[in-house]
Amino acid sequence: MESTLTWWNVALAFCFIALNAGISKVHSLGIGAALITAAVRCVVQLALVGLLLQSVFESNSPWAVAGIVLLLNLLGAFETIVNKAKRRHEQMFQSVICGLLCSTIPTSIIGVRFAMAIEPFWTPSQYIPIVGMLCGSTISGIVVGVTYVLKELHENRDKVEVYLAFGATRMEACKPIAIDALVLALTPVINQMSVLGIIAIPGMMTGAILGGTSVQQAAKLQMIIMFMISSSTTLATMFTTAYAIATVVDAEHRIRSERIYSGKIELVPVEKVKSGLLIVGMTCTGWYRRQFGRNHHIPAGDYDLDARGRLMSQG
Repeated sequence: MESTLTWWNVALAFCFIALNAGISKVHSLGIGAALITAAVRCVVQLALVGLLLQSVFESNSPWAVAGIVLLLNLLGAFETIVNKAKRRHEQMFQSVICGLLCSTIPTSIIGVRFAMAIEPFWTPSQYIPIVGMLCGSTISGIVVGVTYVLKELHENRDKVEVYLAFGATRMEACKPIAIDALVLALTPVINQMSVLGIIAIPGMMTGAILGGTSVQQAAKLQMIIMFMISSSTTLATMFTTAYAIATVVDAEHRIRSERIYSGKIELVPVEKVKSGLLIVGMTCTGWYRRQFGRNHHIPAGDYDLDARGRLMSQG
């Protein structure tokens, strides 16, 4: 018997997250806040996606589907650069977005149209979930592959420089690194395919069964999706790792370590924002004095910005 879920059901399920956070607190794991934050993000994002996809499904427009697919890939590239990757290079966003678009879209179109025999292939209720699953798995492969390549070029550059010194091209010198990166990126996919059915029942198959699809059809659907995921992950990882090598090792066959950086990306330059607010405040105060003749004043002196963008006095 099918049941209708409400927000009360979601709130009850949130108790599992609260349990994990409590365990983290008791044992000083330090991941309680991260768990709560991730759970809140999950609720907000899925609620928004549900509202958005409902309107797209009802419109049945190929242009709306194309917009959602592009948005998924853009958000996936952004998530990869900002939150997932531990090491980055100068042109990583371009490489990741190109890798995602050139792998998920062709794979999804061919897989949905021919392997799944759905026509038209862009049927919203079928195509968008497939692209979403491909993006999620492909992003994981990209992060593993590119992070490994950048780590090796930064920490073990001597090995590569030996090959370069003996006349190897940058791709020849970095080929062992690229191979290891691809193997690492595909290992989770291989392991996942190995245990499906016997040890684990995947989410897509479970969802199809709960939605009323026969078990045999759900199993075949899951097989097709796993094969598509492996192909998309391989294509995207090959592209992004090759792009990373071409970026860090320049055309003169020199390893440019300064093009590799790590750490958090500061989306908002806090110091410059503070300085901007101070300047705006000073401007508004001066205008107020001129207009209304108040006695409020700013201490005399010349002001400038220091090297970090903070306001300082020269008086």
